Amino acid sequence: MKLEAQPTNDSKQIQNSIISNIRDLINLKNLEPGDKLPSERMLSDKFEVSRSNVRDAIQKLEFYGLLKSIPQSGTFVANIGVIALNGMIDDILRLESQDFKSLVETRILLELKTVRLAALRRTEEDLINIKAALDAYETKAVSGEDAVQEDLLFHLAIAKACGNSTINTFMLTITPQIIINFEKYHVCDKDQTVKGIKEHTEIYEAIKKQDSMLGKQKMKEHFNSLYQYCYNIK
Repeated sequence: MKLEAQPTNDSKQIQNSIISNIRDLINLKNLEPGDKLPSERMLSDKFEVSRSNVRDAIQKLEFYGLLKSIPQSGTFVANIGVIALNGMIDDILRLESQDFKSLVETRILLELKTVRLAALRRTEEDLINIKAALDAYETKAVSGEDAVQEDLLFHLAIAKACGNSTINTFMLTITPQIIINFEKYHVCDKDQTVKGIKEHTEIYEAIKKQDSMLGKQKMKEHFNSLYQYCYNIK
C-alpha cells in the first residue's frame, strides 16, 4: 500500500477555481437538488482544465456532501438548498492549508482513542494486519532505511482495527500530508526510528491482550517526541 501526497499549491488553486466555476454554473443554470451537472468531459472543455482536475474537484465537493455521483448516471446536486450550498462552498474555498503541527496534534488526539477502541474490538485478522505492518517497519528500521511510511501504515492498521469508519477516514485523510512533512521538519531522527520498534511492539502486545488502558499509555509514550514538537516541551 502506498500513501499518496496531497495536491501541490498550484493544483489546489486549480481545484478551487473549478469548485468556484461549478458553484457559478449551479447558480447560472438555477440547478436545484437532484439536478444533473454536465459531464466531466463537458466541464473540462468549458473550464479549460483536464478531466482529472474536474474529477478531483467533484470528489472534494462530494466529500463535503454538496454533490453526489452515481455510477453510469452522472453527478447531481445534493439535497441542499442553493443558499446553504453557496455558503458552504465559500467556506471550502476559504479553508487554509493544514499546518503540520495542527495535523500532528489531530493525529495524537485521534490515536489515543483509536488504540483503546482497537484493543477492545480487534479481531484476529486485525492482529495479523497490525503485526505485518510492525514487521515491515522493523525490517526497514533495522536496515537503516526510511521507515516513515511503514510507521504510519502500522498506525493506520490500528485505526482500521478500532471499528469506527469515521475515525479511520480521518486518519486516511491526514496521514499523507504528515508523511510529506515528517522529513521536512526533522521530527524524528534515526535513533527514534530504531526506538520505535520497541514502542510499536509494546502497543501491539497491549492490543493483543485487549488492555485498552495499557495501549493508550504505550501510545502516549510513543508520541513523546511529537508532544515535544507540538508543545515545545523540554
